[in-house]
Amino acid sequence: MSRYDSDYIIVGSGFGGSTAALRLAEKGYSVTMLECGRRYEDADMPQTTWQVPRAFWLPLLKLRGMLRVSPFKDITVLSGSGVGGGSLVYSMVLLRAPDRTFDDPLWAGLADWRAELPAHYEEAERMLGVMRYERDGIGDRLIIDVAEDLGVADTYSKPMVGAFLGPPGETVDDPYFGGAGPPRTGCTRCGNCMVGCREGAKNLLTKNYLYFAERLGVRILPERLATDIRPLGRSGDGSEGFAVTSVTPGNALFRNRRTMTARAVVVAAGTLGTNKLLQRCRLNGSLNVLSPRLGERVRTNSESVLAVTAPDDRFDLSDSVCISSSIWLDESTHLEPVVYGTGGDFNASLFSLLVDPGRRATQPLRFALAALRHPRMLIRASNPRRWSRRTLLFIVMQSLNSSIRLRPWRRLRDGTVLLQTEPDPGEPRPQPIPAAYDVARRLAEKMGGTPQAAVFEAALCTPVTAHFLGGAVIGADADHGVVDADLNVHGYDNLMVCDGSVLPTNLGVNPSLTITALVERAMERVPPRESREAAAELVGT
Repeated sequence: MSRYDSDYIIVGSGFGGSTAALRLAEKGYSVTMLECGRRYEDADMPQTTWQVPRAFWLPLLKLRGMLRVSPFKDITVLSGSGVGGGSLVYSMVLLRAPDRTFDDPLWAGLADWRAELPAHYEEAERMLGVMRYERDGIGDRLIIDVAEDLGVADTYSKPMVGAFLGPPGETVDDPYFGGAGPPRTGCTRCGNCMVGCREGAKNLLTKNYLYFAERLGVRILPERLATDIRPLGRSGDGSEGFAVTSVTPGNALFRNRRTMTARAVVVAAGTLGTNKLLQRCRLNGSLNVLSPRLGERVRTNSESVLAVTAPDDRFDLSDSVCISSSIWLDESTHLEPVVYGTGGDFNASLFSLLVDPGRRATQPLRFALAALRHPRMLIRASNPRRWSRRTLLFIVMQSLNSSIRLRPWRRLRDGTVLLQTEPDPGEPRPQPIPAAYDVARRLAEKMGGTPQAAVFEAALCTPVTAHFLGGAVIGADADHGVVDADLNVHGYDNLMVCDGSVLPTNLGVNPSLTITALVERAMERVPPRESREAAAELVGT
């Protein structure tokens, strides 16, 4: 009988954690997964973002929805919460990182990424059910017009998406895994992909990696927030396993604290969650030899999120998947149009008047003056009435070098660590992207509409990102990164990090597929349970 509760405990159920769970279970390991969010069935998804308790995550206020909004001084982070992690709210776009990504000196010499990753990309694409979305809608045609004006129409392309594009609304037996997976329903092109797909068309992780992982015995414990990872035994290096403590999130009085033990731990709580947990473990002494690089080289994919709202329903943008095309404004600047269907009207509260960015110290004044000069435009910019169907959002990503740091700001009495952002010396901070503002005004002219920026960017010059990366990055040793090329934590045995926090550079494209491929590669290197047991017997552990 094992002296551990599980062979592996995985913290987090997003792309990295789900991939690790399935592959470890296939190798014969017992796996327990801790997820701070709740479990969702298709029918549980919010119909609109007005259903705030089901749409947004803030457990202290009893909001246990899928979207977490985390504002910091230098960036506002959007991330997912729930079983399936970011797949619950992501745009379904699954793109391979450009080859030049792997030329970055931070990780270029640590593996032959260009040669090794294609096979893992292919497996990730198979598992995530990648299909090309071919249909052009109103928003796509607007983007084509802008691309022609800018002389970049030749870069227009249709995305690979993780959705079942079978007959709309028709439920069929599993089309991906030879009938072994769950039944699927064809995409109805309602555009509510990021509000919550209630149709069963979105390829959530609960329909692929986690679906099969649970059938192999993986135990998923929702609404469990990991608060500590402590090595067992005298060595303190993880060679004798770990104790992982978790609580019920948001319950200040009755936290329902539990501690479980495991031979090994995979931290996959998303970039923000992983940085917060590892900083807490370092501060409380549980993981006191973590790399000093923890919290450094935090990336935002150099993103900016803007929008244009049409004055009436002549531009009904809801008949599409949430992202249905893209263009490259230059070799490092990637733009994708985004729609929220008919269910995202409450999200108008996250946008406001488009104000050209200035210095951060003076931006609030610039915003206030613009609001006084254009009160009607201010009202139109945040008017939720039919905002969702009339609004074309777009996300602009860059592979240019920019970064910040995540540092502990305050430690609460219960041990919770609050993080703050600060500049990363020698590298520029993420900034609003001028080319994005140019596109917003061009679209507004074509639509007769109102250009908008995310309210944090408009009023504070703080960009918004849905692709928060880094902080526990890949590096040759502890002086250069937190994990090695196989995602093992420097200084510890049996401890891995498997999420976007390991990426040392901006990709310029949606990172979900790259995260999945990196974890596929790392899991390939984990020996089967039988060989690991035999090795342990040889060394007497």
